[in-house]
Amino acid sequence: MKFFQKLKAFVWSRHFLKHTIFIVLTYFLVITILVFYLDSYTNHGEKIDVPNVVGLNTGSAQSKLEALELKIEVLDSVYKPDLPAGTIVSQDPLPTSKSLVCVKPGRIIRVQVSKKSRLVEMPSLIDKSERISESILKNRGLKCRKTYVPTSESNGAVLKQLYNGREIKEGTRIPVGSTITLVVGQNNEAQPVTVIDLIGLTISDAKARLSGISLQISVGACDGCTNAADSANAQIYSQSPEFIEGVTVPSGTTIMVSAEKK
Repeated sequence: MKFFQKLKAFVWSRHFLKHTIFIVLTYFLVITILVFYLDSYTNHGEKIDVPNVVGLNTGSAQSKLEALELKIEVLDSVYKPDLPAGTIVSQDPLPTSKSLVCVKPGRIIRVQVSKKSRLVEMPSLIDKSERISESILKNRGLKCRKTYVPTSESNGAVLKQLYNGREIKEGTRIPVGSTITLVVGQNNEAQPVTVIDLIGLTISDAKARLSGISLQISVGACDGCTNAADSANAQIYSQSPEFIEGVTVPSGTTIMVSAEKK
């Protein structure tokens, strides 16, 4: 009983009340300062609609975002040969009109931009056959042009690989779509023959044109043909090797063609 009487007296004492009031005031002061600091640091209550910058160039997008107190960061570039270089192709976050998400001032909008060229590494084609070399270049998105030089030991093999008239080493990075000139060895007795453009000719006309210049023809596909007459009169729509002005092939080369019934 005496314990409770002493406790009641202590609670109602000036010493206890003074310290209790001090603790409560300190608590509310700290909480108030913390709330104001967090509101200021996080821009509480401020919202900005994210604009759509896809399709703009980087400079225009930067001006548009900076006017809204937003920042821009280019993450990387993607190969888009149909677009002007530097065109924005994607953004993160998405525009508010699509995502319904607003952001705060200072938010970084990350974008991807287009580039018109993509680099690939030049492979080593030395001593490889010209057919394999053509396939390797095609798979890497490179074009091929061939010239032949007389040789007695490396018939049909690539002796040099040239880019813009100069030898190019393995591993050199060049734009996709570049033309590589292959210098191919050829026995003296196999003289080069200029490739003829057969597109648009009938099979019979193509055979007649090739018969006099030591080239062969082989029909790989004949769409809609059901008999020999259809094949003879079918019109050629593709050939391999394709016709390129000035390109030659060894004498006796077979030109594969595809045709369709007319």
